[in-house]
Amino acid sequence: MQTSASSAYQNHAAADSNQPAYIGRFAPSPTGPLHVGSLFTALASYLDARANNGKWLLRIDDLDTPRNQPGVADAIFKCLESFGLHWDGGVYYQSRHINDYEQYLTELASRSLTYRCDCSRKTLTEQAGDNKPGIYPGTCRNKHILETASHAIRIKTDESVLTFHDGLQGQITRQLNLEDGDFILKRRDNIIAYQFAVVVDDYLQGINHVVRGCDLLQETPKQIYLQQLLGFPSPAYTHVPLIVDAQGYKLSKQTLATAVDINKPEQILFELLILLKQNPLNELKKANVNELLEYAIVNWRSDALTLQQIVAQ
Repeated sequence: MQTSASSAYQNHAAADSNQPAYIGRFAPSPTGPLHVGSLFTALASYLDARANNGKWLLRIDDLDTPRNQPGVADAIFKCLESFGLHWDGGVYYQSRHINDYEQYLTELASRSLTYRCDCSRKTLTEQAGDNKPGIYPGTCRNKHILETASHAIRIKTDESVLTFHDGLQGQITRQLNLEDGDFILKRRDNIIAYQFAVVVDDYLQGINHVVRGCDLLQETPKQIYLQQLLGFPSPAYTHVPLIVDAQGYKLSKQTLATAVDINKPEQILFELLILLKQNPLNELKKANVNELLEYAIVNWRSDALTLQQIVAQ
């Protein structure tokens, strides 16, 4: 059932006193099957939650509808279950929370914190010139763009310096107006941008610990900035190393990374524990999935993950 932002806030606030100290999540996109890199992150997130006697929730990030593939969400469920990574509660689908995103967008707009932008990618590339690409120059900040015109919605950033402590990467500092500029909350194709959706999702789900890949490390200050503007608490963040191929490229759907073989869960779990620097005992090579996970939870050490990248074997 669709939940309004206001009622979700009330439910969230009422449940705070009953929430466990740790609530984590895994949030894959249904744009392709899980590969070793995504399963690596899922396992790290799962082990960190279970080792801290916490909940581990599952969210399907299905807002980018042009890239979604039929049947992939079910394949993700089957893959996670094959590896014993059972989530708590029902599955949270972003596509069922459009009203929530729109209500929080309206709130930011009512405080004059957002504006419409009709810049094309070509225009932004030409404006950037020799400057660092990706930093929006504020072209539309003071323009009047009709709501009926094709446009994106951007958040206004300011000169404040955001600093947070990452569980593995230490202190991270970023000044958004200089390093990112006013970033997009809603795309020109009316799809809610990841940066905004994830902030609302984490709040509505009560997420207070986020374990994810290092490729999102520099995006976290943007999310903390939005959390502060909306009055949401910020989760504790831990960004784990990326799995890369022999050429140094991140394993991803874009690089056609091979889907995980769900017929070899014990072998792959053991290999993932090695990649996670958990040093599993040799005798665990003959263990079943439950035995491997039980050992991994009891012996979990997130601080063993010190490298920025790990090469897939």
